[in-house]
Amino acid sequence: MPELITDTCVLRYVAYNPRVPDAHAFPDDIASLKRLVHALQLQIERLKMQLARERRARFGRSSEQTQFALSQLQLTLESLAATTRPEATPPAAVQPATPAPSPVSRRPARRAFPDYLPRETIKHVAPGMSADCSCPSCGGRLRKLGEDVSEMLEYVPASFKVIRHVREKHSCVKCSTVVQAPASSRPIERGIAGPALLAHVLTAKYCDHAPLYRQTQIYARSGVTLDRSLLAQWVGASSKLLRPLVEALSRHVLSADNLHADDTPLPVLEPGRGNTRQGYLWTYVRDERPWGSGVPPAVWYQYSPNRKGEHPRRHLRRFRGVLQADAYAGFDKLYEPRRADEPASVLEAGCWAHARRKLYDIYISADSPIAAEAITRIAALYQIERQIRGHTPDERRAQRQRHAVPILASLHQWLTQTYGQVSRKSELASAIGYTLGNWDALIRYSDDGRIEIDNNAAERSLRGPVLGRKNYLFAGSDAGGERAAAIYSLVQSAHLNGLDPEHYLRHVLERIATHPINRIEELLPWRVAPSIDLPRPLAAA
Repeated sequence: MPELITDTCVLRYVAYNPRVPDAHAFPDDIASLKRLVHALQLQIERLKMQLARERRARFGRSSEQTQFALSQLQLTLESLAATTRPEATPPAAVQPATPAPSPVSRRPARRAFPDYLPRETIKHVAPGMSADCSCPSCGGRLRKLGEDVSEMLEYVPASFKVIRHVREKHSCVKCSTVVQAPASSRPIERGIAGPALLAHVLTAKYCDHAPLYRQTQIYARSGVTLDRSLLAQWVGASSKLLRPLVEALSRHVLSADNLHADDTPLPVLEPGRGNTRQGYLWTYVRDERPWGSGVPPAVWYQYSPNRKGEHPRRHLRRFRGVLQADAYAGFDKLYEPRRADEPASVLEAGCWAHARRKLYDIYISADSPIAAEAITRIAALYQIERQIRGHTPDERRAQRQRHAVPILASLHQWLTQTYGQVSRKSELASAIGYTLGNWDALIRYSDDGRIEIDNNAAERSLRGPVLGRKNYLFAGSDAGGERAAAIYSLVQSAHLNGLDPEHYLRHVLERIATHPINRIEELLPWRVAPSIDLPRPLAAA
């Protein structure tokens, strides 16, 4: 190892020499030793961060809030215990006045079965009781005192049926004219699948995350053989049929003043090589419910074969307003003015959840008090948001100006001061630098009641595709990625509007083949919700 040691040299040395080096390999002067120790500490910190992230991703909680809240509560209790303990009394002499009550296990309350479920009544007759209601002991007449009713939920397995469309032909005996009813419309021309079956296949794959090959196994247990290639053809034909509806959905989403955007990888099979390459699924969410708007929420997905910034620029070329996203550089061109003499048509709003998550990872891996302090300050901002959720934009802005702006000013001053005291190459400096570098975008929400504090609406919309990706592993081609984006747009938008996606798709597929194209908006989820034949609408997401 050379006499003059830099951090980069040390990291390379540690990477290629995992064993502890011999004592003679270390430098003799104190300055070089300090640089070596500092570089090794940075390496250890990075490795701890990687290990903590991997552990949390594989084994950890899905919620970041619970674990931090529990640890903060434990610290508070320890602090209170230390403060309230009498100094003159030894710890052994302190006895509780009354024994602590043992925790009582509470069973969750049993929910009543929905009224719309069909009921089948089975009456049970007491043993020995005759048909004329005479007493089994003495034969006397019985009078009814009441009855005990208990309900049990039962499952009726799904089944297939064949619908035979019969069109009788008639011929006129006088002029030989043939009279016959016109052929009924089918979702897929000359296809054997009905609307309900197509809706079930689509929902099973894109909502229940069941790959097509698993569906073929499930259907085979019912005695129906459907090849996976046939199901794939149905998915492709349905996607083509639903394309005008997806375009109408995109127009609704892009007409918003505020959008949430995010992306997630989608592996795509590469023909001829036997492996996959990385495609991407982009999500654009319109959800104005947090500020009490009555505009229906919707989400629009798009697929791209890579993550280049040209794709979101193409997707959002007609959008004008505020775009809430993470600090991905691919969005940067959207925030630039289209011409030098006019302001930017898209404003950037940052995501406090992203900034907090970077600090949370450091807190979990290194138990950093600085990260804990930052998380506590950010939690105060979220507490304000919980209190104003559902209020009008003017009310939300007024409350943020009154309560959140002072917290933000104090947080910025504290972060700036702290950033100058930590090592520039540490993970903590990187997390603080992310927050300070995106500060203008992060605080934009405080001046506009229509902007959310974070981008969680977009992240929630990606949960379904991420779960599906884990099950069906990859899309078969770029066309398969585009089909997935189209179906996800409809089923997730139906879910946002409180509809059962399968019933919604069945309703649409029964009508869309003959529906006028200039009235396609009538089949959007919120338009059909009042008239759709559903047993009961779902709770809105």
